[in-house]
Amino acid sequence: MHEIRRDADIHREEGGWFSARWHFSFDRYRDPAQMGIGPLRVFNDDRLVAGADWPMHPHADVEGLTYVVEGTFAHADSLGNDGQLQPGGVQRMTLGSGAEHSERNGSDTEPMRFLQFWILPDTPSLPPSIEQRQFTRQDRLGLLRKVVGDEPDTVSVHQDASVWVAALDPGTSVEHRFEDGRAGYCYLIDGEARMSDVATLATGDAVKLFGPEELSLTATANTELILIEVPNTYAPVGVWRRS
Repeated sequence: MHEIRRDADIHREEGGWFSARWHFSFDRYRDPAQMGIGPLRVFNDDRLVAGADWPMHPHADVEGLTYVVEGTFAHADSLGNDGQLQPGGVQRMTLGSGAEHSERNGSDTEPMRFLQFWILPDTPSLPPSIEQRQFTRQDRLGLLRKVVGDEPDTVSVHQDASVWVAALDPGTSVEHRFEDGRAGYCYLIDGEARMSDVATLATGDAVKLFGPEELSLTATANTELILIEVPNTYAPVGVWRRS
């Protein structure tokens, strides 16, 4: 089973120094029909103007994942970590017991765009930690490149979840099967692709997928996409048991 979500139907938030699309209920945006998929609780497409800074802030029992789309992503946290990621960079920040972090546009002249999504962990009160890797466009060209998971050369996550990214030239196809009990979210970061014989997806469109289901996409323009797979059901832990 699948559900296509068009770009125009996804919540837009404008803050002057930032512009965002919030796919699931987040902050002051609340929609009972959009509370995430299994442990995938938040999915935001954020754009920051040059020099903009989201100051230090805490979370609890969250695996905060970031994928850099454009510009320079600058990170800092209360553990003393800092650094920058370029397009294709992936970061996982485990925020479990008191740590704070910030996101900043690392350029004073260019805008920055990044995807940030929360996958809720399978264990409460994990010690804070960070892991990040830089991937290139060549790494994901013409295929689904796993960037988050439990294999070597991926960023780990405290959940039975995986993330793939792809850069597709026109005519290139990718496929992924969701088994029974699994679910996913596919987002067209940019471009256009045909989803089997069902529909055409354009920039900003997304698809919820619930196994057993086969996802097949063929690019009809230069296309960038991200695909997340999680368990279909999730027993909340920690602070999420009360939400």
